[in-house]
Amino acid sequence: MGVSWCSVLRVVVVVQAAWSLVAGQVRYSVPEEAKAGTVVGRLSQDLGLEAGDAESRRLRLVSQGRRASVEVSGASGALVVSSRLDREELCGKSAPCALRLEVLVERPLRVFHVELEVTDINDNAPLFPAARKNLSMAESSLPGSRFPLEGASDADIGANAQLSYTLSPSEYFKIEEENSISRSKSLFLVLTQALDREILPVHRLVLTASDGGRPSLTGTMELLISVLDVNDNAPQFNQSVYKVVLAEDALEGTLVVRVNVTDPDLGIYGEALYEIDTVVPSSASDVFSIDADSGEIRLRGALDFETVEFYDLHVKAKDKGTPPLSGHCKVFVQVVDVNDNAPEVWVTSLSVPVSEDAAVGTVVALLSVSDRDSGSNGRVRCAVWPASPFGLVSTFAGSYSLVLREALDRERVSEYEVEVRAEDGGSPPLRASRGVRVPVSDVNDNAPAFAQAVYTVLARENNAAGAELARVWARDPDEAGNGRVSYSVWEGSVGGASSGGGWRSASSYVSVDAESGRLWALRPLDYEEVQVLQFEVRAVDAGEPSLCGNATVQVFVVDENDNAPALLPASGGGAWSGSSSEAASVPGSGSVWAWAWASWGTPAGQVVAKIRAVDADSGYNAWLRYELWEPRGKGPFRVGLYSGEVSTARALEEADGPRQRLVIVVRDHGEPSLSATATLSVSLVEGGEAALAAAGSSSSLLSGVGLRPAEGGASVSSSAATNVWLVVAICAVSSLFLLAVVLYVASRWAPRAAVLSGPGAATLVCASEVGSWSYSQRQSRSLCVADGAGKSDLMVFSPNFSPPPPLPVPAAKETHPEASALLDTVSGPPFLASRPF
Repeated sequence: MGVSWCSVLRVVVVVQAAWSLVAGQVRYSVPEEAKAGTVVGRLSQDLGLEAGDAESRRLRLVSQGRRASVEVSGASGALVVSSRLDREELCGKSAPCALRLEVLVERPLRVFHVELEVTDINDNAPLFPAARKNLSMAESSLPGSRFPLEGASDADIGANAQLSYTLSPSEYFKIEEENSISRSKSLFLVLTQALDREILPVHRLVLTASDGGRPSLTGTMELLISVLDVNDNAPQFNQSVYKVVLAEDALEGTLVVRVNVTDPDLGIYGEALYEIDTVVPSSASDVFSIDADSGEIRLRGALDFETVEFYDLHVKAKDKGTPPLSGHCKVFVQVVDVNDNAPEVWVTSLSVPVSEDAAVGTVVALLSVSDRDSGSNGRVRCAVWPASPFGLVSTFAGSYSLVLREALDRERVSEYEVEVRAEDGGSPPLRASRGVRVPVSDVNDNAPAFAQAVYTVLARENNAAGAELARVWARDPDEAGNGRVSYSVWEGSVGGASSGGGWRSASSYVSVDAESGRLWALRPLDYEEVQVLQFEVRAVDAGEPSLCGNATVQVFVVDENDNAPALLPASGGGAWSGSSSEAASVPGSGSVWAWAWASWGTPAGQVVAKIRAVDADSGYNAWLRYELWEPRGKGPFRVGLYSGEVSTARALEEADGPRQRLVIVVRDHGEPSLSATATLSVSLVEGGEAALAAAGSSSSLLSGVGLRPAEGGASVSSSAATNVWLVVAICAVSSLFLLAVVLYVASRWAPRAAVLSGPGAATLVCASEVGSWSYSQRQSRSLCVADGAGKSDLMVFSPNFSPPPPLPVPAAKETHPEASALLDTVSGPPFLASRPF
């Protein structure tokens, strides 16, 4: 019999599980009091999981505050009984007794809903309120009189709780059952024949209650019936059953109902006293009270619809006779639900932190929502706040998933405080909320960005090796390694004169600190070698993969006066030789020797020789002036201040001697000024000898050898030399005139504003009677004007006027960028820009 019952039960469980899975929800059934370890169902198989997935994917139950008494076997994935299952403890009188379980499985995270029905077995015997019941009956009671009895109760449900009653054999009494509008049957003890106290004053009977289970269980109660004399009319209630409806929030002292009886007896036999005989459920005996004289039933305790929905009060009214007679009625109290329970929200699973590149629809958390109220008061609506970037998706009744609705950006918001709000459908509605903290993890999605796209730096030449030039800085809003920036020099180019306008690697001149971004000079900078360093600094973060950003750095080298003027071969009948010990002791960086010839009688203003010099520096540092150092005072010769032309100050006389020694100092305008010294020896001869000497000197210069000419010559040679010099003079004057016209027109049409640009070409020195143009013998800067044209550094001065003053400050501002656009600029004289006069 036992084997057959277990087989039938197993078949029923399997069929129910299969049908439930098809219907979208797994359902199992298990009888109460099943032993621990009893297999309820193959949960892993019914959920469609592969063998072994139950343990690898962590198949498990999620509790919602109620002990489920079942668990998932980790190895097999079966749902087994873990502890004692008592249907009456779990569900009381509710039928069916269904437990809602949530089953979680990971990788990917999924939730399944399982319904476990605990079926009733006949494990509870009928139970009377008391083991003994004392009754008093007047001997005048008529046959057919009915005396209500309180029936037994059975904690089981269904057929197991269907009770039937039997009375021990008696010729005076019998038991009758009567259906009423209440949930329990009314039980009466019926008198079958008249009582005779003198024959039998006390009747002892046994009332037996049997349930409908198989096998049937029973309970008994002893009835002790005393036969009384005299008072033969019992009080009678106006109604046998009173029905009352109360809201569960009714206040203490609220009047429930007023019962009333009538008694045809007179005097004290007609006066009744009221009392509550029994209350169902028995735990609610202190909830109600009754006034013994008026019969008013009032509320003494709090009602709770979620705990007890119905109350059965058995009210007794007894008169004051001896013995007293009593009447009985039933008060049926129905409790109406009010919205007194706020929703409850639980977080059953939370997957944080969330990567900022997580896809839309990613499940962040699983939530469960419930409300103990019923009807509309128990219907819950949920929402998430703030509404973005998360949302709620309902997966089942009372279950929600918190999912990602929009893309995340950790640099904008690194952490979210999400509030899940629940509101029921009551009036007024009750609300509850649950906060969920969702941190956002970083990914490397931001490249380093420099504060400036181009850094312009001014650096003095001859700076010390290791000197700091500037500091670059790049910002990366990512965190940790994704935001840690390292700097490096990305090979750029260098412009300089020594390479003939070529370019070299910038890493041989500068380096950058990988952490701080400080730019250092690896060696001293030489303006005559390098004027502009242009390179890129690269900032790379430590992310995977790494991202980078670039910035251009332009380092302009500022010229220092570190080059003294250099003398070029003489012109106009003179020639240079090496250093001479005859040179006077004058200031300067060196002294060279030259000679020239002049004839007696040469008028004042005649050019005897031309001192030519260049300075490798730029601007004022390369602007040269010529001074006659010896002889001092009024001599026969003078030197052009800016032209370098040695000319006669007056007509030459024989008294001036055969030779004049001139010491000429060439100075630049730097601070401090540097100079060079030239010693010119002028031989005074006859006119013919001077012409031959000049012709010989010219041929020597063309061949590159400075030799003294022989002391004689034919008149034919003198005439030829004279013709040659006339042709040369005419060509020179014509060329200088044409050049002056071109430069004048160009200076008039060129815009005033100028900015620094790239290197220009090297030039030589020209001179004429109207002035001189002094260029740096180097790769000079060009001046970029508004229309893109360029011209070399140019200074035009007239020998007939005093030297012009230095250019005013506004002129310097025209050739430099704004001060705010420079980093770590150096102090010093501004660059010289050409300016027409």
